[in-house]
Amino acid sequence: MDAQELAQLKHAGSIAVESIAFARKFIVRGMPLLEIAERIEEHIVQLGGKPAFPVNLSINEIAAHATPALGDTAVARGLLKVDIGVQMEGSIADTAFTLDLEQLPENAQLIVAAEQALKAAVQFVEQEHAPAIREIGRIIANTITQHHAQPVTNLSGHSIESYEIHAGVTLPNYDNAQEKVLGIGVYAIEPFATERSGAGQVRDGKMSGIYALVKEGAVRDTFTREVLAYIAEEYRTLPFCTRWLQKKFGSRVLLSLQRLETAGLVHQYPQLVEVAGKKVAQAEHTLIISEKGVQVTTR
Repeated sequence: MDAQELAQLKHAGSIAVESIAFARKFIVRGMPLLEIAERIEEHIVQLGGKPAFPVNLSINEIAAHATPALGDTAVARGLLKVDIGVQMEGSIADTAFTLDLEQLPENAQLIVAAEQALKAAVQFVEQEHAPAIREIGRIIANTITQHHAQPVTNLSGHSIESYEIHAGVTLPNYDNAQEKVLGIGVYAIEPFATERSGAGQVRDGKMSGIYALVKEGAVRDTFTREVLAYIAEEYRTLPFCTRWLQKKFGSRVLLSLQRLETAGLVHQYPQLVEVAGKKVAQAEHTLIISEKGVQVTTR
């Protein structure tokens, strides 16, 4: 990566750190999820960045891919995961934390398990010259287990590239026996911890209203072509949501999204739900590995 990209990655990380601190200060039980998401996204823009994806606000057994729609009346409660992405011209910082809005010991235990697993994995990467992927997973799983929880094994961390949050490398939350080591690049380490009585895996739930452009193509409808052109220019391959497009185009954009999805041009992500319906906690940091060492941009 060149000096400009490195500077943008660091800047995105600093905005993400400020946005996390901002979110921690104002989120309370009973606050509308729509208000939370929009306040965080507006804060990112005020700081000079752009959301790399819609703010994810996932409650209890929903592990990821939940964002409020316009008119959504759902409120913050339970074990709330707050997943935030910031991008500067495609350079991305991805970070997440979990809040216990019930003040329950079992919630606190899951949060500690995820956070300590993240801390241990990051420390390992910082200390190793060529950190092995399987060892990162082993450390995450062992740390979560030591805190009387279990990892969600079909969720993982990931490499990050320009305008691509989930790039080619997977960082597992268990020892997957993969001997590959992490090279120069940008990575998100992302432990998910669930209850011991859970399945330790997630399944697809209801559709999230979060989309991404997956390929170029043509559509007949003039308005849908306009929407497609806007998506390609504004978001490229980064995720976006119905809420954002409705603010730009109004409610008729929902039909255009259906047409684009049917044509295979955009993909809608389902919510990810713990198979046994058990609560899930999440923690996440973004790291840069370069010739000069490791830098955690979101810490």
